[in-house]
Amino acid sequence: MDIRGKRILVIGGAGLIGSHVVEELLKEDIGEVIIYDNFCRGTHENIESSLKDSRCRLFDIGGDILQTDILEAAMKNADAVVHLAALWLLQCYEFPRAAFDVNIRGMFNVLEACVANNIKRLVFSSSASVYGDALEEPMTEQHAYNNWTFYGATKISGEHMFKAFHNRYGLEGVCLRYMNVYGPRQDYRGTYIAVMMKILDNIDKGIPPVVYGDGSQSYDFIYVSDVARANVCALQAEVPFGFYNVGRGIKTSIKDLAALLLKITGSKMKIQYEPAGQTFVTNRVGDPEAAERDLGFKWETDLESGLKKLIDWRKEHMQHHGSRRDFS
Repeated sequence: MDIRGKRILVIGGAGLIGSHVVEELLKEDIGEVIIYDNFCRGTHENIESSLKDSRCRLFDIGGDILQTDILEAAMKNADAVVHLAALWLLQCYEFPRAAFDVNIRGMFNVLEACVANNIKRLVFSSSASVYGDALEEPMTEQHAYNNWTFYGATKISGEHMFKAFHNRYGLEGVCLRYMNVYGPRQDYRGTYIAVMMKILDNIDKGIPPVVYGDGSQSYDFIYVSDVARANVCALQAEVPFGFYNVGRGIKTSIKDLAALLLKITGSKMKIQYEPAGQTFVTNRVGDPEAAERDLGFKWETDLESGLKKLIDWRKEHMQHHGSRRDFS
């Protein structure tokens, strides 16, 4: 799809990935970017700089995908939609009814509104959670659905509803299966913070970073700006429908991640190993070949460079807003 001069609606555009998608879109010769967000996890701060661009605006009537009339109004005259709004893994675990409403019913609302408004292309944020633990490596898009979480179940549902809408109504677009996304604007406080933020918290306090189990749990970490570019590539691609991994295809263990964070911060502390707790997935790395072939997407930021950018952002943000304890 040629996105020059087009109007793009970004649902969940104030969140971690969504706000970076908005920024990447504004680097293109776009007509208008409309941000649709209920600010459940997204923040006004995330989109502050983007809103200074005259081609970008916040849909200020509302931003909830469960409010179908408001969603319809936001989608009116749009050419394409990027859908990122969802409840996250642990929220789905703790609040499955809410997860059903947002991730499944909300996805249906988006699909229905896309058809009603003749949207030319939809990019849906799925997840590598649909795969569960790897049965073979690297995981191609043909890997079995080995998921055992409700979050993964909602993403599988979203993918297949989209597939059915493509088949019945001709709605074009792709589902992007993100690996482990990290980078500036990710949560560094609260219940759902990522393991790397917990490690950095400990380093700040001068106590050893804690790794649960033997640290062999391994994942495919990809920097958020690369993920945002993948969304733009997916909009621009000509493939009518498909599922695509968004990752680097490089596996990093939690033990190695902790060691790298200690190295970057110059800490001499040793990793403290504790008995393994609750873990949803222990081994996952995606094959990035199909996304490069069909969408023209290839990652650019290596893990060490990305972590340095994350640490710099975290320091600046915490200095501006106060210490992490102020937010507890």
